[in-house]
Amino acid sequence: MGRKTEITNLLANLPRIGAGLAYREPFRDELLQKQSEVDFIEIIGDHYLDAPPERMDELALLGEHFTLVPHFTNLSLGSAEGLDQVYLEKIASLIKRLNPPWWSEHIGFTRAGGVNLGHPAPLPFTQEAVDVMKQNIVTTRRAIAAPLILENVCSPFVWPGAEMDEPAFISEVLGFGGCGLLLDVTNLFTHATNHGLPPAGCLDRLPLDRVVQVHFSGGHEREGRLIESHAQPVAEAVWQLLDTVVARAPVRCLCLERDDNLPPLAEVLWEVERARAIGRQHRRWN
Repeated sequence: MGRKTEITNLLANLPRIGAGLAYREPFRDELLQKQSEVDFIEIIGDHYLDAPPERMDELALLGEHFTLVPHFTNLSLGSAEGLDQVYLEKIASLIKRLNPPWWSEHIGFTRAGGVNLGHPAPLPFTQEAVDVMKQNIVTTRRAIAAPLILENVCSPFVWPGAEMDEPAFISEVLGFGGCGLLLDVTNLFTHATNHGLPPAGCLDRLPLDRVVQVHFSGGHEREGRLIESHAQPVAEAVWQLLDTVVARAPVRCLCLERDDNLPPLAEVLWEVERARAIGRQHRRWN
């Protein structure tokens, strides 16, 4: 059996958990009352590292009512200086406590030269960057047994000296280590549109057989460019791209992100239900 077949079989055994949303604290009480309308919750794992007791009590409460999927932002898998071992150990401890179906990070970096950028930044699309990602993935997989899936990031620029385009770069990174893809369709749509590329064409060249989870969100336009702000309803063009992804990829779940300009929870849950219906239409879950 080839390595690609082994990885595909590994991902195929992951559970189908439906449609959910990224957890935001202002929704907590009402969300607990409407848990039947949410199949799972994605948490920002960083919020629960070195957290005070009341924050850990919140995590325990959420875990009693929802399947939790942790998403991290600061492991910096693309850092050439390697990983922060203390931070990695904290992640490993939290994941062991949660026992999630999988966990996620980004194809990018947040630390360089001792400076913390505070947000995942894109890597140069070079073989050297691929090799750095692979080495850090090996280190991570040795520390954490739970399946790891990696998210594509959005950037207003592409580093000079690219040796491949983004779909080829993502394919190279995922071609090692048994990682699945957390495909952010809003990131893909925004990045492609801002760089004058057809989103559908970029999608065609991604390893769609590795898609485990999908992020989708709303943004806005400023000075002729799209901004992925997580602060608006999901655009119709993104819904169409999401439908295409679900039709073609063996997705296990769909996750709505909304960070700012929070509307009433009912509006958020309407978008979650629309995503759930897309999954049903393409027989990804009942």
